[in-house]
Amino acid sequence: MNNLLYLLSAISFLSIVQCTSQKKDSREQSVTNKEAVHPDLVKNEGILHNTKLDGYRGIWYMNQPLENEYKFKYSGGLGTYCAKHNPFAIYRPEVNKTFFCYGGTDPENSTLLHMVSYYDHTTGKVPRPTLLLDKQTTDAHDNPVISIDEEGYIYIFSTSHGTSRPSYIHRSKEPYDINFFEKIEANKLEEDKRVPMTNFSYMQSWYLPGNGFVNFFTRYNYPAARTICFMTSPDGENWSEWKRIAAIKKGHYQISAIGQDIAGSAFNFHPDTQEKNGLNWRTNLYYVETSDFGKTWQSADGTKLKLPLTEIENPALIYDYYNEGLNVYMKDITYDQENHPVILYITSKGFEAGPKNDPRTWRTARWNGEEWIIRDITTSDNNYDMGSLYIEKDGTWKIIAPTETGPQPYNPGGEVALWESKDQGNSWSRIKQMTKNSSFNHSYVRRPLNAHPDFYGFWADGHGRQKSKSRLYISNKNGDVFMLPPVMENKAEKPVKIQ
Repeated sequence: MNNLLYLLSAISFLSIVQCTSQKKDSREQSVTNKEAVHPDLVKNEGILHNTKLDGYRGIWYMNQPLENEYKFKYSGGLGTYCAKHNPFAIYRPEVNKTFFCYGGTDPENSTLLHMVSYYDHTTGKVPRPTLLLDKQTTDAHDNPVISIDEEGYIYIFSTSHGTSRPSYIHRSKEPYDINFFEKIEANKLEEDKRVPMTNFSYMQSWYLPGNGFVNFFTRYNYPAARTICFMTSPDGENWSEWKRIAAIKKGHYQISAIGQDIAGSAFNFHPDTQEKNGLNWRTNLYYVETSDFGKTWQSADGTKLKLPLTEIENPALIYDYYNEGLNVYMKDITYDQENHPVILYITSKGFEAGPKNDPRTWRTARWNGEEWIIRDITTSDNNYDMGSLYIEKDGTWKIIAPTETGPQPYNPGGEVALWESKDQGNSWSRIKQMTKNSSFNHSYVRRPLNAHPDFYGFWADGHGRQKSKSRLYISNKNGDVFMLPPVMENKAEKPVKIQ
């Protein structure tokens, strides 16, 4: 951490230390009545609510209708969508709670509501969730992500799908409290000036105690259609300049993680050839990392990189799927006990739902200190099946994912299973099917940051081929599944175990 602290000062943040101190002083004068419900529903352009809902309901969303029985490129209960948003949940031992956010909705599924709540590990209950804001869209690409600083203040990053809608950052008025949030007037450094920061996409936010926020995100049309970027901040309000990581052809999707003194990004790219042109095509697997808070970047083998990367062939390339004609769908990334990256992803033959693009192969790519080791895990039936990779302290690898066929085959998600590897991904065993005989597909299983054994996975369900209700679920480390109460009669209730 000393190395990070030293290099943090080299990224032009000395000028805002005083601002951070003033911000802390203002927090101490904030509202302290934690039990009240905020009466004002018209703040910050009419969308900030700070009120309570009577239960847990997720957003249903679809993207790109298809002229076949599968109806959509992807669809379903997407309250914890997408893989390029992270984290959705964080455990904090100081209060023995897992705080989480998700994309909710009203009973008519007519708008996206940014919801915040927590699971109390002492009581085993969840409170009525806080409706933070109405995002005024039904697009689940605008789902929120959560971060918590070292003082316990909760930050919600409200993303946007492109530039047509604004993005927001809100912070809780009290540490570890979800009842009241205030909008942050965020700014970024641009050409040596501070300018408002009002738009960002595909946000991934990580907080390093003693340093601040390390965020990965996407900027549209700068210069690629999807340019992946990186920024830092000591206080969540004053941000560094936006630093481009890569802009190859039409751009990228990225997933990111924090290791020990390392921040890393894994990504694919969108080709622009005549036969495969546009964002539905994504291929290749790349990895970059920084150990000095974004000042310099390197590949896994230590090769220094000059960013942004703009060529298909470059030292960050892990594997060439482009010449094999395979799409690559990013799922998760984490670090093992040796601080080496491990990436979880799916490959397939094309973007349309249905059997013609089988097999959808789940794979891991692991850096062993000398080379990348790529191993197959299993197959499932949709490109947008999404699960999470866990690496335990004893070296055991686990995956919780909807790998089993669900009630709407070849649509996103399915039945959730728990997989385990004792040999660093060389072989896998399905040790438990966690959901069975479901009405809807389960999708987008998320790994909480610093996951507690009682809140180990978090996801939603929904019909794969038509608009439906969507419920939220959690699982424990043993693979038991619990549904968060869709309707609550009390202020706090226990999730219901699914048999």
